[in-house]
Amino acid sequence: MTTKVHVHLFYGADPRFYRPGDNIGCLYGYHHAESDAFALSYSQDARESKPVRLARRALKAAFGFDFIHTWRNRADMLNADVIWTHTEQEWLSAALMLLLSGRKAGANASPLLLAQSVWLLDKWPSYGIVRRWLYRKLMTRADQLTTLASENAALCKRYFDRDAKPLLYGLNTRDFPVKTPTEWKPHSPIRIAAIGNDRDRDWETLIKAFGNDARYTVKLATRRRIPASLRAPNVEIALFSGIKKQHELYDWADVIVVPLRPNTHASGITVMLEAAAVGKPMVVTNVGALQDYFPASEAFYIPPFNPPALRDAVDQLAAAPMDALRQAQAAAAGLLARDLTTEHYAMQHVRITQEMLRARAGVRGRGAQSADAEKTASKAANNAASRQAQAGAAQESRGGL
Repeated sequence: MTTKVHVHLFYGADPRFYRPGDNIGCLYGYHHAESDAFALSYSQDARESKPVRLARRALKAAFGFDFIHTWRNRADMLNADVIWTHTEQEWLSAALMLLLSGRKAGANASPLLLAQSVWLLDKWPSYGIVRRWLYRKLMTRADQLTTLASENAALCKRYFDRDAKPLLYGLNTRDFPVKTPTEWKPHSPIRIAAIGNDRDRDWETLIKAFGNDARYTVKLATRRRIPASLRAPNVEIALFSGIKKQHELYDWADVIVVPLRPNTHASGITVMLEAAAVGKPMVVTNVGALQDYFPASEAFYIPPFNPPALRDAVDQLAAAPMDALRQAQAAAAGLLARDLTTEHYAMQHVRITQEMLRARAGVRGRGAQSADAEKTASKAANNAASRQAQAGAAQESRGGL
């Protein structure tokens, strides 16, 4: 029997249009789960006029999820056995759609919902009463919660009293084949690369650590705006978009720096995976359960908001090239040993889905047994009542005699 899975992603991740010509399959690698046992469909982006696009985005900003995009894909979602989502923006809207659609064929007939959260737990304390009530209500329709970091999973238990399964995110090794380095020697000045668009990147600490210091040359790749007050002549700020440009930046760099604000969702893990694959030592802020992926022997971890510690970490690597090389080699080996790939990421979803389906089958089995037991009990009660009535009639007959 084939399990039908619908992968619901954000508007813009339609596999038909995402990186056309590269033939990479689905963003995040969910396509690796496709097999004779698992048939996958994907959310599709509808063409829309500018006014409709603005309206959709305004509604998304108001509610925190893109319900219009979800509603357009409801037919494929309702036809699936299981729905996979990548962030709360997708599963919140999927849950609302499922609740509005109802359970037309019984409590166990509508799709199971695998609900993965990324930023939700970090944002939760800042939400007001109404939004918390809404999200809690929608969470009742989520059959299994998942996260990308153990800290996020712990917060699911704390905030919602729900168990969440932490998954390990993975690297697309077609874009970034793993190459174990054989040598490492820093340039002068030391070349530092920092990449990312996540809301929890701490560019201020990065620039305070290395800006206006001739010993370092920094290339910062981000779409986020950097205040003019942080600009420095030795810090180049640009958008290195596309795999080719990213490889050029990694090739140029001596050290990859991932400066972060405190968070619980493994912010920065994509860059860490890429740095490990290309064989560059990395300095990373020790937040977000990143050591779920790379232990301290494979990355140089520093405390948050500490420019001197960040600068000292880079200096220590430069002063001990063999130690830096061993760290980079260990990271590459660790990536392979823990299979931190998109293939493994997809297979984790397969395993959890199989567990969800077995649990549903168990509930159905218990339900059927309960129904049979009720029928048996009802039949026994009817028989007992019939015998009691017959006995009463016999007593009346005898008394009449």
